[in-house]
Amino acid sequence: MSSHPRPHAERVAYGDGPSRFAELSLPSGTPKGVVVVIHGGFWKAAYDLSLGRPLAASLVEHGWVAWNIEYRRVGDGGGDPQTLDDVAAAIDALADQDLPRDRVIALGHSAGGHLAAWAASRDRFERWPTQVDLTGVVCQAGVLDLWSAYAEGLGGGAVQAFLGHPPGPGDIPLDPLHQTPLDVPVHCVHSVGDDTVPITQSRGYVRAATEGGAVARLTEVQGDHFTVIDPESEAWKQTLAILDGL
Repeated sequence: MSSHPRPHAERVAYGDGPSRFAELSLPSGTPKGVVVVIHGGFWKAAYDLSLGRPLAASLVEHGWVAWNIEYRRVGDGGGDPQTLDDVAAAIDALADQDLPRDRVIALGHSAGGHLAAWAASRDRFERWPTQVDLTGVVCQAGVLDLWSAYAEGLGGGAVQAFLGHPPGPGDIPLDPLHQTPLDVPVHCVHSVGDDTVPITQSRGYVRAATEGGAVARLTEVQGDHFTVIDPESEAWKQTLAILDGL
């Protein structure tokens, strides 16, 4: 069990429906910035933002505002494009909060890593005009290449379920690998022993991003798929240091 007590979290709706809300937690004193926590679970309704609460507690303890977002998932009215619409709307809802916006970092795990990296590219597309700009992205064991994730059957066919079909040319705007290079730094944290989302997802993304001239780095850690979201792990200590450097 985490030693981090859960901070007070204000539930903030950013749209209609039971899955369109965020939990806002504030640190004492002047915040370092805002971290948008995007939970994983292969975009499936079986998983929710409770996965992000331990990280939100640790972030607040270390001086960050935590904006832990929920969104419609597959089985809950989500998938493409609803999930993406919700993530965009949740981030833009920060414009309605009295918070600093000079440092807004998306932190996403697994499928949430996909959504975090995608969110940093959404201003390229007319469907998702951007009100709040991200200044950095941290992907924890992120699904960053939808094509290889589909080919490898990650999440028991999760990519096809999310898209509604096998990935094709029309899905390029949704794929982080295809959107390299980004204009903001992306730092991947991935366990070498991850057998849920293999580390090749992060290695391939960082390689492509850096070859394209972007700022992208990979921190390889020991453990499994969930080590990176354990607030007591060495991987999380390293992630906190990465956030401080962004």
